[in-house]
Amino acid sequence: MTQKKNILFIMFDQLRWDYLSCYGHPHLHTPNIDWLASRGVRFNRAYIQSPICGSSRMSTYTGRYVQSHGASNNKIPLKVGEQTLGDHLRAAGVNSWLIGKTHMEADAEGMARLGLEPDSVIGVRVAECGFDVFERDDGMKPEGPEGSYDPRGALAYNDWLRAKGYDSDNPWHDFANSGLDEDGTVRSGWFLKNSAYAANIDEPDSETPYLTSRAMAFIEQADGPWCAHLSYIKPHWPYIVPEPYASMFGPEHILPVVRTEAERQQAHPVLKAFMDTPVGQSFSREDVRNAVIPAYMGLIKQVDDQMGRLFDWLKDTGRWDSTVIALTSDHGDFLGDHWLGEKTFFYDQSVRVPLIIYDPSPEADATRGTVCDALVESIDLAPTFLEMSGGAALPHILEGESLVPLLHGHAQQTRRDYVICEYDYSGAPVARLTGASVTEATMYMVADKRYKLIHFETGDRPMLFDLENDPEELTDLGSSRAHADVVSALYEKLHHWARRVSQRTTISHDSLIARRSQRSTKGIVIGVADEGDMDAELTVKYRDRSAKPWQMIKRP
Repeated sequence: MTQKKNILFIMFDQLRWDYLSCYGHPHLHTPNIDWLASRGVRFNRAYIQSPICGSSRMSTYTGRYVQSHGASNNKIPLKVGEQTLGDHLRAAGVNSWLIGKTHMEADAEGMARLGLEPDSVIGVRVAECGFDVFERDDGMKPEGPEGSYDPRGALAYNDWLRAKGYDSDNPWHDFANSGLDEDGTVRSGWFLKNSAYAANIDEPDSETPYLTSRAMAFIEQADGPWCAHLSYIKPHWPYIVPEPYASMFGPEHILPVVRTEAERQQAHPVLKAFMDTPVGQSFSREDVRNAVIPAYMGLIKQVDDQMGRLFDWLKDTGRWDSTVIALTSDHGDFLGDHWLGEKTFFYDQSVRVPLIIYDPSPEADATRGTVCDALVESIDLAPTFLEMSGGAALPHILEGESLVPLLHGHAQQTRRDYVICEYDYSGAPVARLTGASVTEATMYMVADKRYKLIHFETGDRPMLFDLENDPEELTDLGSSRAHADVVSALYEKLHHWARRVSQRTTISHDSLIARRSQRSTKGIVIGVADEGDMDAELTVKYRDRSAKPWQMIKRP
C-alpha cells in the first residue's frame, strides 16, 4: 500500500457465524454488517484457534497457535516475551489502542523477574497484549463470597452508570445485566430463565452503545496512523438485552435445534462429559433455549444497529475512505446444539466465526462484495494488518499468513489446506469427570474443506465428520472402517503441523538463509585439510607466525 490506512479491528464476543443475515440467518436481519460485507470481502471458512475467550484472543493478537504462545485457557497468562499485534504495528509506525475487552492475563511473575513495573509504559503494554489502553472493559463484574472475578471489570462503565443515576454498588449487574419484576426485585441475568426479562436500563446506556461511544471518542482525538481494537462484550452472556430489542424476537424466530437423540446416546466419552456439564444440561432444556435465544438475537440486533451508527459517523466525519475495517468474533455459542452450551468443543457452531474485511484502497475494488471460500484462521489477521501498514514480513514469528492477496484479487485460496484448533481443559471439571491427567486433558481439531478430525490426548478414539455430506456434524465416523484412510490422512496433517518449528522466534528466516553461504571472517576454521584450501585473507592470523618452544620460555 502506498499510504497507511487506519485500522478499525472490531471483535464481538461469542457471536456465531450463522447468526448474521449475510451468513444466512432467515430471521435475524443485520443490514449494517451485511452492508459492510457488500463493501469488502466476506470469508466463509474462517476458524479460530481455540474455543475459549482467552486463548482464542491470544492467538489472534500474537498471530500464533495456542501451542506456540502457551496461554491455553482463561486465566493462563501470556508469557512475557511473546510479541503481539501492538508490538508489530508499533515497529511499523502504527500505534495500537484498545477499546473494550481482551481477556488478557498478564504474566505477573515474568514481569517481576525482569523488573518490569506494571504501571510503566512498557509494563502496561506487556500486560495488555501490546496495546496502549484507551479503555479496557472485559465487561465482567461478577461477585461471590471470595470477591470479584475481575476487580478491573467494568470499572469505568460502572462509574459512568452511577454518574447517570443508576444507584448501585454494581450497576453493571443490577441494571445493565438484570431485569426487574413487577415487585421491583432485581432478576439477575446470570440465571438463564431471566433472559426473558428486558434489561433494566435505558438502551443508549447499555454496554454496546456505551462502547461504541467510547470508540468514537478515541477516534476523534487519535493521531494516525492507528489501529483501534474495538472489542465488544456482547452477545456474550449474561443473555439479557434492553427494550426495544428484548421484544423483537420470539419462539417463532428460534431455529430448530441441531441435535439428535442418537447423537447423545452414542456420544464419544469425552464429548459425553461436555454434554453432562451443568451448562450442557441447561441448554438441553427447551425452556432455557426459548428464554435465551430471543435475547441472544436481540443482543446481535443491537450490535448491528450500533455498527450502523458507527459506520455513518465514520462517513459523516470523512474517515470512511481512510479506515480499514475488520469485523470478526472470538468464538461462537452452541445454544443447545449437539446437547451443548457455551463453546468449548470443536463443532462449527463454536470454531467457525464471521470474518468481514473492508479495505478502502483502490487495489481492493475488484473484490468488493465477494465471498471467499479459502481456509482462513484468526492468526491471519496480525500479518494482514502488518502488511497493510507497510511492515516487514515476520514468518519466523507470525504463523498466520496475510490475507491481502485475497483482498486484492491476487489469490483465491490461502497456502494452507487445513486449519487447526486446540483446547486445553486440564483445569476444568471435565478433566476430573474423564479422569484425564493435566497432560492428557487436551484435544486438537484438524479440518480441511471436506472432513474434520478431533484428536484426544486421553487415548480415546478420534472423532470424524464428513462436512460435505453431513454439514450439521451429527454422524461421528471416527470408528468407521470405511473411513480409516481419511483418519490416517488427517492425522498426517496434524502430525505435520505438530512438527513445525514454532519457537525459533529470535532470528529471521532470511538471516538463516544468508548464513548458508556467508563467509566467516571471525577466524573459525573447521574441517580444512590444508591452508591452501581457503582464501588466504581468512587465515592470515594463522600463517607465517613464530614462537619459542615452551621449554625455552623463561620461568620465574
